Amino acid sequence: MRLRVAFCIAEALDYCSSEGHPLYHDLNAYRVIFDEDGDPRLSCFGLMKNSRDGKSYSTNLAYTPPEYLRNGRVTPESVIYSFGTVLLDLISGKHIPPSHALDMIRGKNIILLMDSHLEGKFSTEEATVVVGLASQCLQYEPWERPSTRDLVATLAPLQTKPDVPSYVMLGISKYEEAPPTPQRALSPMGEACSRHDLTAIHQILVMNHYKDDEGSNELSFQEWTQQMRDMLEARKRGDYAFRDKDFKTAIGCYSQFIDVGTMVSSTVFARRSLCYLFCDQPDAALADAMQAQIVNPDWPTAFYMQSVALAKLDMQKDAADMLNEAAGLEEKKQRGAKGS
Repeated sequence: MRLRVAFCIAEALDYCSSEGHPLYHDLNAYRVIFDEDGDPRLSCFGLMKNSRDGKSYSTNLAYTPPEYLRNGRVTPESVIYSFGTVLLDLISGKHIPPSHALDMIRGKNIILLMDSHLEGKFSTEEATVVVGLASQCLQYEPWERPSTRDLVATLAPLQTKPDVPSYVMLGISKYEEAPPTPQRALSPMGEACSRHDLTAIHQILVMNHYKDDEGSNELSFQEWTQQMRDMLEARKRGDYAFRDKDFKTAIGCYSQFIDVGTMVSSTVFARRSLCYLFCDQPDAALADAMQAQIVNPDWPTAFYMQSVALAKLDMQKDAADMLNEAAGLEEKKQRGAKGS
């Protein structure tokens, strides 16, 4: 199934490239979704249809293509680099920094890279091919990386069970309705999101400020450039506009902050998501809420914001599931706090 996921992503990227859309924003495992048959699909939220110069990228710096750190541009080769990080996720079951993974590959420690949950039940030959492809994708020089066509050509021969449906591989039933998820007690944020009360959500986000972003950005002295100061100034203007409920201005200022990409902030994405909801743009709101989850995977607010956006898109069941998942994360966080 992991090989099928890798192949489907490669096919999707090759199709986008052939259709004149070679840039994909922040390709990572969270961009992969599954349809009702269990088949993997690549979310369209990362497709950079309107970016001519590729100056839009936001991710953890450890996973950023080297050329982006040099010149601030995303290229088709940058997408290949990000595909390499997804291959590492599929192989290892973990989010391993590329530099560390490459050291393991050079040291021929391929078996150590493999996910222990596989319990050794995999083809060493196939694993070697995938690890080799990941290594090619993660080359420092963009011109040394394979093309999307090369990705498809390498992964196609590894699809040895094309007749087995994905839902069978995943061990799920295609037709059986999932049992209802038990409801959990909701926090004030959860209550506000369940009521789709945008004003109450706004008050909570203003009150929480940036406390949930602590530790998410580690910046070297060299990164404190004039550009960095300008970016923080843009965020400050966005915060003032957000506080004063000038949501269109806030969107513009937060977009300036996000587009630079030197810092990532789950709070900024959550705030811009709410701004989009106030401006009746639920698709953009959902995309930002998903991005907040990528930056901070266990942050309940990111899930809550997705719940509201899904409800605005009339996807009520998905909204309810996301609301319950957020409440579960809060419950887990509270238990951890009591235990410590």
